[in-house]
Amino acid sequence: MQLKNDYIKVRKRTEDICAPLKTEDYVVQPVADVSPPKWHLGHTTWFFETFVLTPNAKGYTEFDPQYNFVFNSYYESVGARVIRTDRGNLSRPSVEDIMHYRRHVDEAMTTFLEQEQTPELNALITLGLNHEEQHQELLYTDIKYILGHNPLFPAYDPNKTAVSATKPTASWLKMQAGLYEIGYAGNGFCFDNELGKHKVYLGDYAISETLVTNAEYLGFIEAGGYNDFRHWHAEGWDWVKKNQVGMPMYWYHVDGQWLHYNWQGLKPLQPDAPLCHISYYEAAAFASWKGFRLPTEFEWEAAAPSLSWGARWEWTESAYLPYPGFTKAPGAIGEYNGKFMVSQIVLRGASEVTPPHHSRISYRNFFHPSLRWQFTGIRLAK
Repeated sequence: MQLKNDYIKVRKRTEDICAPLKTEDYVVQPVADVSPPKWHLGHTTWFFETFVLTPNAKGYTEFDPQYNFVFNSYYESVGARVIRTDRGNLSRPSVEDIMHYRRHVDEAMTTFLEQEQTPELNALITLGLNHEEQHQELLYTDIKYILGHNPLFPAYDPNKTAVSATKPTASWLKMQAGLYEIGYAGNGFCFDNELGKHKVYLGDYAISETLVTNAEYLGFIEAGGYNDFRHWHAEGWDWVKKNQVGMPMYWYHVDGQWLHYNWQGLKPLQPDAPLCHISYYEAAAFASWKGFRLPTEFEWEAAAPSLSWGARWEWTESAYLPYPGFTKAPGAIGEYNGKFMVSQIVLRGASEVTPPHHSRISYRNFFHPSLRWQFTGIRLAK
């Protein structure tokens, strides 16, 4: 029954995230990387219908056979799908239809979960719950992008607060050279990209005990950091010029005052709050300007037990690659992580919108280096 309770709790939280939205907010897709909220609601439901109910629940009837085409994300082995950039063109199915879809699947799933399942099915359902929790975080990031790029800068929730400001410290955690174990080796859930546990050798290094703040990054801006090619990777410098980037996402300089968009609308920038919404290119350039660097993902994981983390996803200096012995699961589930192990950078930690109990020291997030709509920040190393 624990799995049934977990299912009900996770599914409710997804809808709670959407509760402050207006119907019109559910359909918007300003850029390709942002999915409409109603698509997230449908896709996470499709996952349970497609992988759990249809092949395993006797007598289950699909809600609508066309939904496989609409809500499949990237699973090639499950069939054709709407391309990602066209998700915002789906005025139908309506939000109301998708909510009916969720009720249909939830009723079937709660009945199904009252029966004893095989270990393999339990593992698949647990993966589905963690998959939905990933989409809960994406819902927050996509909703913020949708509302934060509306010319009226509407508040998502006037009562929702951002990460509290903290005074920065100049302290460094010194780590000794040696062999460190990396990867997940517990008995609970983890994603396949966290396997298998292995040893890496790290030289002496130090890692900052705190994240870079808005005030520190403002120093980079005011020193002309976005105009000095010396601190940028060539690809990053091209990105700055092509997109005319001069500040983090959601920052605005109006009448001599720095503002930023948060859950409550357009507000004065908090100098001591941890920096947020920057690309890997910006993170690496800032580190260079300061005379430091970003940590590798292995340095981050080795130091994490002694660090305070979880406010921001932290860019590392590591490409997203498989660990030794990595193997893909058979079938569609094998498409979950391995197919993305190219041209992406690893982020470690968690953020203010990561679901409770969804973060681990071994968790490996990953994005293309130009993306910054996620709640990303900087921790320096040397």
